[in-house]
Amino acid sequence: MENTPNNPRMSTMSTILFGSRWLQVPLYLGLIVAQGVYVFHFMVELMHLVQGIASLNEEHIMLIVLGLIDVVMISNLLIMVIVGGYETFVSRLNLKGHPDEPDWLSHVNANLLKVKLATAIIGISSIHLLKTFINAANLEPKVLIWQTVIHMTFVASAVSIAWIDRLMAHHNDKH
Repeated sequence: MENTPNNPRMSTMSTILFGSRWLQVPLYLGLIVAQGVYVFHFMVELMHLVQGIASLNEEHIMLIVLGLIDVVMISNLLIMVIVGGYETFVSRLNLKGHPDEPDWLSHVNANLLKVKLATAIIGISSIHLLKTFINAANLEPKVLIWQTVIHMTFVASAVSIAWIDRLMAHHNDKH
């Protein structure tokens, strides 16, 4: 089979393959629903904080606030995946000139999205690790060790992804 634009079989196959990207739309819509769940969770935790204002000690307040920050960071991660993934893999959002267009969206690609996601995961992991350190007196030492090892694995992975992305960009600049 000849691979030319005039070949009807190749044109049909190309149309089907290219159109299959729309199968990702339900996945992004599902992530929007998940974001709604996180908003609900945030509001529940915020109410616990407000209702317990007179009875909570500083450590407990800090743990609740770190939990709220964690929810916000995960929500930010969801937005990056939803907006960046849709823009990269499905279709353009046509936001040029919109006052709320994220700065990073104009130059997003799969590699940049991976680096941004890895960085966000490190931030989320940092919050979890901080919560663990604050609550360290109530935990076994092996929990602290394993969470630190896992966090450092995330850091090493993110550095590796960024380094590989930089190498690939440098390699592509030469060609």
